[in-house]
Amino acid sequence: MRRLQNRPHLLEVAYDATEKALQPFKKVLKPGGKMEKVFVKGEKLTKGMIFDCRMCGDCVLHSTGMTCPQTCPKTLRNGPCGGVRPNGHCEVKPEMMCVWVQAWGRSQKMPEYGKQILTIMTPVSKNLAGTSAWINDLNSDKVKKVPTGWSEE
Repeated sequence: MRRLQNRPHLLEVAYDATEKALQPFKKVLKPGGKMEKVFVKGEKLTKGMIFDCRMCGDCVLHSTGMTCPQTCPKTLRNGPCGGVRPNGHCEVKPEMMCVWVQAWGRSQKMPEYGKQILTIMTPVSKNLAGTSAWINDLNSDKVKKVPTGWSEE
């Protein structure tokens, strides 16, 4: 299933379709609601198989070339650490390709969301760990995703 990450445009289309399909259910899909357990199980299964999802609850896959920044050994959310080896591998795990090298390459194949990789993202909200990222996104007006002192602009 991880090979799907190498088809980022396909995943981008799937992301868009899922986001649009969930919009009508926004009123019933609430953080901590009855449906959240179902979504968490579904996200663990699907996103786990495809993206090695760590269930941060604050998913930014569409902004990172469909590459999960939580899989970076340093869990960096805004680009590589500067220790990327000349062959593009990680300085912490030399056998592993740098997550951000992969993210950059994949983002270049995403016509709709690819440029979002240039956007500086807020740190992961640790209070969202283990919750449904889809439900959190639908309720972003109610779920605190931006830490104090950060601006979304």
